[in-house]
Amino acid sequence: FLRARLGDVLAVLAMTLGKHEERESLQFKLKGSADFELLATLGDTASAAESNLGAWGHEFVRSLAGEIGQEYNARVITGSDPEEDEPFKDLLGMVDVIVPFNVSHHAEAEAVDLLIEVQRLSKILELDSIDEGNYRRVCMYLIKTADFMSDPDDYAEVLESAYQLFIKQKQYFDALRVALRTGNDEAIPSLLSQCSDDGDKLMKKQMCLLLARQRVNFEVEDDDDEEELNELIGNEKLSEEFLKVAQDLDVMDPKTPEDIYKSHLAETGGFSRRRDAGGAVVDSARANLASTYVNAFVNAGFGQDKLMTPDNEWLYKNKDHGMMAASASLGLIQLWNVEEGLAQIDKFLYSSEEYVKAGAALAVGILSSGVRNDADPTLALLDEHINGDSHIMKCAACTGLGIAYAGSAREDVMELLLPIVEQENSGPTTMLEVSLAGLALGMIYVGKCDDTVGGTIVQRLMEASDEELDHSHTKFLCLGLGLLFLGRMEKAEAMIEALRTIEHKISKFAAVVLETCAYAGSGNVLKVQEMLHQCAEHLEEDAEHQMAAVIGIGLITMGEEVGSEMAIRSFEHLLHYCELPVKRAVPLALGVLNISNSDFTVIDQLSRMSHDPDAEISQNAILAMGLTSAGTNNSRVAGLLRQLSEFYSKEAGHVFCVRIAQAMLHMGKGLMTLNPMHSDRMITSGPALGGVLTLLYSCIDLKSTLLDKTHYLLYYLTCAMNPRMLITVNEDMSWRPVTVRVGMAVETVGQAGKPKTITGFQTHTTPVLISSKERAELGTEEVLSVSSVLEGIVILKDNPDYEAPESDK
Repeated sequence: FLRARLGDVLAVLAMTLGKHEERESLQFKLKGSADFELLATLGDTASAAESNLGAWGHEFVRSLAGEIGQEYNARVITGSDPEEDEPFKDLLGMVDVIVPFNVSHHAEAEAVDLLIEVQRLSKILELDSIDEGNYRRVCMYLIKTADFMSDPDDYAEVLESAYQLFIKQKQYFDALRVALRTGNDEAIPSLLSQCSDDGDKLMKKQMCLLLARQRVNFEVEDDDDEEELNELIGNEKLSEEFLKVAQDLDVMDPKTPEDIYKSHLAETGGFSRRRDAGGAVVDSARANLASTYVNAFVNAGFGQDKLMTPDNEWLYKNKDHGMMAASASLGLIQLWNVEEGLAQIDKFLYSSEEYVKAGAALAVGILSSGVRNDADPTLALLDEHINGDSHIMKCAACTGLGIAYAGSAREDVMELLLPIVEQENSGPTTMLEVSLAGLALGMIYVGKCDDTVGGTIVQRLMEASDEELDHSHTKFLCLGLGLLFLGRMEKAEAMIEALRTIEHKISKFAAVVLETCAYAGSGNVLKVQEMLHQCAEHLEEDAEHQMAAVIGIGLITMGEEVGSEMAIRSFEHLLHYCELPVKRAVPLALGVLNISNSDFTVIDQLSRMSHDPDAEISQNAILAMGLTSAGTNNSRVAGLLRQLSEFYSKEAGHVFCVRIAQAMLHMGKGLMTLNPMHSDRMITSGPALGGVLTLLYSCIDLKSTLLDKTHYLLYYLTCAMNPRMLITVNEDMSWRPVTVRVGMAVETVGQAGKPKTITGFQTHTTPVLISSKERAELGTEEVLSVSSVLEGIVILKDNPDYEAPESDK
């Protein structure tokens, strides 16, 4: 007995006096516990009970935990098999004591760390000490830790543990968030049915709203409220809610492009002073095209504007592809409002002008982006054009289908598009059709790893002739393949190997695109190093894969604070030391790191680059300024863009880029965001990220995409456009205004106590707008929210424990 007590005392002393490498404290403690076990077998239970660890205090437990981890690793290195428990029996015995001790004393983070150290994370599910008081802290810590797991199996295990804990606590909404984060769509039906078994109808509605925001194409079946739930998942009320918010904020009046350009503020005097008083007004086609886009993006979703809806005059102020863009812009103006939009677009579908017809076909696709309609008008109307003879109609129909069904993984749409990817005849127009169809398939099956689609695209790339692979749009075929594996990490390995067999410079480009898409948002440091390595070569030409690598660095590190800061620092180095192609992609990568989040320093950097003597760097920087400030109405950026439009007033290409950037800045009159990350920056929406990537990859070669005939690829941004509003509703989905506090989000994972989650908040009454770095919390105790994250449409229920404050008599 004395020897056992002595072992304990020595162990505590060795904590401070022992040599660090020799883990003396642990050795003494193990000997001590062996003696205690011996006493227990002899029947002396009283003294055996004194062996508990907690009695020696937290510091001792903490230092022991550290040494257990070191000892475990040492034993694995000397050849013990980590799968078996036998070689580590003594260590795991102590782990089983330490972990519950830590959890019950509010040190959840340390408990999780220790289990990850000894590769026994599954034990956390067996603990009784995790209850409604602390499960959230454990789960949030697990989810945060997943960002730093480089091994795919560990990553999956950490998130799976959080998922199981949420289910155990009946928090199905949070479990669904984790399932969407891992791309585990199979879990959705079981979560919804478990929710039904608990009779929690509100939670089910809230889950459907989350699925709608993530654009998951899921049909609820065998349910009492299936119609209502499917309506929620299909976003059928989105337009209605959005317009109600717009009325509430009093921004219904349509805006003209001139309201955005504000050319009367120009220091060099407006156009009026330069022109002879009686001279005729000259319209340039490029300027009109820009105004079409500005008008469409600014009035997106509002259903009324001053150029397109009143009469057809504006349509004929454009030519060819400009007409196409103009009639397609109707779809964006009527966004999400399928019934009314179709009525307006219908007359253009039978126009005698090919381009107007094509635009109308595209408009039908844009209109129903992310909205499910029982009649499925998009498929019905675009079906005939896909198989028609007209080249421009095919291009429009492919793009329209890609936008309308993004993320829905529908096979009937795939069967329409596959033959176009497979077509062989080698006209100059063929490769454009092939690429646009490939991109559309990538959007429809985003992150689904579908073999049929992937196989077809790779096959097409392998069989293509060199001149086809040199086509400016073949990049989009590669992007379509990348989107297929978006965020699916190691599942793309086989495809990357297949791409490397292509004997053409595009194989490097395609492999980089696929790899960076596969690891998008994972923060995987090893992949970032590989991409930096790609950029280090000094190549004058054939450097497209380097541009893809730079955008890739932004893609991989997005959504993870530390990673994105480090990436921004390495971009500084790239700007100093690399060749032009790499520099040209840096602004795009800065854009992808800060989508709809106008960060002061990033805007500053882009503003410097927008005056670069190299035309492509400056054009990319201008567009990136639009992307970082998309939907924010940021007045500083607005001022910078106005200055740029004067600075470059003689350069048509630059002016067009400035206009597009202004269109993005004022998108939806500041009520929308392009940010693909939602639900407290935990989930990334595939279609949204795909839409943004389409824009970025067309920036790699602006001269042949946006500044040429395929500017309609800009409409892919529709997939990323979402209202950035917070609406609180009653159980029957009618509005219920309450007070909420909105402020900058603060990282509180793994901190002691109950730290405040937001800082510098203001109190508003819902509906309110929330920008990408902000978070909201309820400002009253009268109600409880069903969802743990206040974003989008949130259902409220009365707080049963609430007592109204007594008014003073």
